[in-house]
Amino acid sequence: MSHNHSHSHIHDHGPGNHNHDDEVEPALQSLIWKQIDFESIRTLNEREPDQGAKILEKTWPQRLDPEPILESDSDEQILMFVPFTGVLKLHSVLIRSLEDSSAPKTLKLYLNRDDLDFSTASDLQPKQTLELSQTSEIQDLPVKRTSFGNTYSLTLFFEDNFGNEITRISWIGFKGEFMNLNREPVEVLYEKAANPKDHTLIQGVGDMASQGTRHGM
Repeated sequence: MSHNHSHSHIHDHGPGNHNHDDEVEPALQSLIWKQIDFESIRTLNEREPDQGAKILEKTWPQRLDPEPILESDSDEQILMFVPFTGVLKLHSVLIRSLEDSSAPKTLKLYLNRDDLDFSTASDLQPKQTLELSQTSEIQDLPVKRTSFGNTYSLTLFFEDNFGNEITRISWIGFKGEFMNLNREPVEVLYEKAANPKDHTLIQGVGDMASQGTRHGM
């Protein structure tokens, strides 16, 4: 493909030599990557195991790399469950595909659901539906921020493409604001002790409180 310069809109156009650090930093200000729970990603109908996780593992500088790539298997649909390690205020979904009929066309987003398959996703009303373009440029797709202000996980349902039997996706990213779970106010218990230095946090209480917050949706 010859359209691999979609990052030009964040180049530094000021005087002096071009520095690739100039193009990375603006994107990283709101890019969610380290906060993805990569080990818990699940992708249905992927041709090879872990292809979905691998394209999410690409860093911002790797976003234009042609490999790895996610390909669908038995038909054009792909369902991907992406959990985060804390609370995310999602601003947009970033996607790069190929400029041919294998590019995804319709993306449906489901919030904080870890139990979806193709049947339930087809029957369930999505939180938002996004229409994608047939392009190899990186697409920055804004979401309704009021609907995604408390995101623990996101399920992406690529429902169709532009006429191919196989859907191919090269990279997926997210922009937003992140709050680490262990920084949230949680009720913790301390052993009674005369010396504050002897106070010991009971193991597991903070984790249980965080998990209760995460899974009590």
